[in-house]
Amino acid sequence: MYSVIATEPDFILLDKRPGVHFHSQHGEAGLVASAEQELGCKLYPVHRLDTLTSGLLLLARSSEAAAEFTRMFSEHKVQKYYLALAKGKPGKKQGWIIGDMAKSRRSQYKLLRSTDNPAVTQFFSWSVAEGLRLYLLKPHSGKTHQLRVALSSLGVPILGDTLYGGSAVDADRGYLHAYALEFEWRGQTLRYLSLPSQGDAFLRPGVLSQMQALAEPWTLDWPKRK
Repeated sequence: MYSVIATEPDFILLDKRPGVHFHSQHGEAGLVASAEQELGCKLYPVHRLDTLTSGLLLLARSSEAAAEFTRMFSEHKVQKYYLALAKGKPGKKQGWIIGDMAKSRRSQYKLLRSTDNPAVTQFFSWSVAEGLRLYLLKPHSGKTHQLRVALSSLGVPILGDTLYGGSAVDADRGYLHAYALEFEWRGQTLRYLSLPSQGDAFLRPGVLSQMQALAEPWTLDWPKRK
């Protein structure tokens, strides 16, 4: 269900596996409830990951820390970076995806042309195999399904994300992974990285070599917003 990346006095950092529910449902314990039971401590969610998404998840260990982390996430003072795989060629290989989001059909969301309260995402992409690209995504807002909608809006839905038109052929999971976190805490800059370890497509040689070449995403020369 998860592995423990870091245990600190104020928080625990987990690496969530794909397909794991964040909340308990249908009588089965979700990630947070399972972690509380197995780790023997009360944990406070301060952000979340979709069921299909794997990767880094921060849980506070006190209500005081939870309140501070919640404020930091809401003010975008926690920098998040994601990896995704998608088939096809996007209209642009790097840049920004910006637009308001609205509910659509079948629990979907859609990206609008308006920008009153937009979802904002920066990205890079690289060709890693014939017809397959790796995306490094940096959200600057925290909208539901933001990254999934962003790539779908470019015509390249995330591999295995069938809700947004992603191909299920040769997809043993949804290929979205919370790769890195960076934030200030108690006067220190903390940075965490976790490459995906599950999913046949993530483990292909061309994909692995490109992910390993990324090094630290906060050091990259990210595209400027026009």
